[in-house]
Amino acid sequence: MQVQVPATSANLGPGFDSLGLALGMHDRYIAQILDEKIIDIDVTGEGADSVPRNDKNLVIKSMHKGFEFLGGQPRGIALRALNVIPHGRGLGSSASAIVGGLSLARALVLGGNERMSNDDMLNLANELEGHPDNVAAAIYGGATVAWQEIQHGHNVALSVQLEVDPRIGAIAFVPATSVATSKARKMLPELITHADAVKNSANTALLVHALQFRPDLLHTATEDFLHQSYRADAMPGSFALLQKLRKAGVAAFISGAGPTVLVLHTGGATEVDELARAAGDKFITSALSLSRTGASLVAG
Repeated sequence: MQVQVPATSANLGPGFDSLGLALGMHDRYIAQILDEKIIDIDVTGEGADSVPRNDKNLVIKSMHKGFEFLGGQPRGIALRALNVIPHGRGLGSSASAIVGGLSLARALVLGGNERMSNDDMLNLANELEGHPDNVAAAIYGGATVAWQEIQHGHNVALSVQLEVDPRIGAIAFVPATSVATSKARKMLPELITHADAVKNSANTALLVHALQFRPDLLHTATEDFLHQSYRADAMPGSFALLQKLRKAGVAAFISGAGPTVLVLHTGGATEVDELARAAGDKFITSALSLSRTGASLVAG
C-alpha cells in the first residue's frame, strides 16, 4: 500500500495548539507485510541520513500502534519513505510520519477502513504526537480546529474542518537551521497578561472567519500575543523576517514551533518573487497551494 500525507502548519499565529493547515507538499510512504520477522526500511529525500531504520522509526511505531488498535501485529514490515517535508522546520514532518503510519496500518488490514475511523486515527495520532493540531490537518486536509476534552474519564481529541477561501495560497520561507519542538515549548512563559490573552483570543476567532470568507483580514488575524515573541531567541533570523514582513502588511507567522516563516496571501507570482527577494538568500522560498484533502492512498 502507498499513502501520501501533506505537510502542515500549526498555530497560524494566534491559534496555539488548535489551528492547523494542510499544505501542498507531500511525503509518500509505501509499506508491505512480510512473512519474515524483520523491519526493512529505506528512506530517500529529507532526513535520509538521520531517520532510524528500526522499530524507533516514527512511521513504523505508528504502524504498530495502528495494528494494535486493529487487533494484531504482522511478523515483518517493509517500508519505503520518499520524504519531501523538511525535518525540524515547523512543517509537520512528524505528523506526516504518524498519520502515514496509521493510514498504512488501516489500509493493510482487511476491513481496516471500517474498524478505524478518521476520528479513531486522530486520537491515536494525538497520543503519539502529544497535541492534535498538525495531525488533524494531516488527516482531514484544509484548515482544522482541533481540541482535547475529557469524556467518560478519558482524554479525547476532536477536530472540525474549515473550508478555506480558494483565493488563499501560502509561501514558506525555510531556513537551513532547525529548532526542536521540545526546546521551543520550554521557552514559553507560565503566565501571560490578561490584555494579551484577550487580544489573542479575539484574533483566533477572527482568523477562523478570515480563512473561510475574508482573506483581507488575514494580516490582523494572524498577529500572535501568546508564543512567537518568547521563542525569538531560538530563531533570530526567522523572527527578524517575520517582523519585516508584518510591518509591510503581510500575513506572516512562525509555522508551528518554527523556524519556518509562513505567509498566507491572495497574490500571484509577482508577489511571491517580491517576498522572496525580501527574505534574502538565508531562506528557501516555496510557493505552496493548500491541500484540500488529507492523507490518501495512492494507486499503483
